[in-house]
Amino acid sequence: MQQQQTTRARILLVEDHNDTARVLSRLLDLSGYAVDCADTFNKALRLCSEKEFDLLISDVGLPDGSGYDLMREVLNRRCTSKGIAVSGFGTEQDIAESRQAGFSEHLVKPVDFDSLHQAIKRVIPS
Repeated sequence: MQQQQTTRARILLVEDHNDTARVLSRLLDLSGYAVDCADTFNKALRLCSEKEFDLLISDVGLPDGSGYDLMREVLNRRCTSKGIAVSGFGTEQDIAESRQAGFSEHLVKPVDFDSLHQAIKRVIPS
């Protein structure tokens, strides 16, 4: 009997808070996703030049740029076409700015993993 090979969805996680990045990365991995992490705008772009991803999950406030600009650049480079913004702010204007940048979802910190997992399922259904 031939086994069906499953492909793990590839996620680029961009988060500059080390503990948050480590925990989210581990939870995503345990949930079956292949995760690459970056803690800066520039590191994320380097990873995009090396790989394609199914999804970008990015903090909006990065030490060397904004998550909004990152999403625009990732779309321009065709590294992925889907994204989830993570921000400490969740006003209608913040959500609208995320959408204008190309993000499909906008989650407010602190992010509950179940909410993130549900957002991922909406953005990249299996």
